[in-house]
Amino acid sequence: MYAVIVTGGKQYRVSEGDVIEVEKLTANVGDKVELPVVLTVDGENVVAGAEVSAKATCEVLAQGKDKKIVVFKYKAKKNVRKKQGHRQPFTKIKVVAIG
Repeated sequence: MYAVIVTGGKQYRVSEGDVIEVEKLTANVGDKVELPVVLTVDGENVVAGAEVSAKATCEVLAQGKDKKIVVFKYKAKKNVRKKQGHRQPFTKIKVVAIG
């Protein structure tokens, strides 16, 4: 059985026991978080849309930041340069139960 959950404006295909990194959630390490499910597939049985009544229970494993990316902007022939770095925060979660 697997499900599609929604968090941070993105959708993730998960099964029980999966560990994924999602957009930062406001939760502490060890907390349980419930995420909405938009689709469940159990063998041949597919439930989607408003008919889905399931929730995905997840446990927060860690909070962190991704690798730094460099954002460099410039205007040709104008001596205008701007260099920035960005590290996207994330939350590592483990799917405990779907149902």
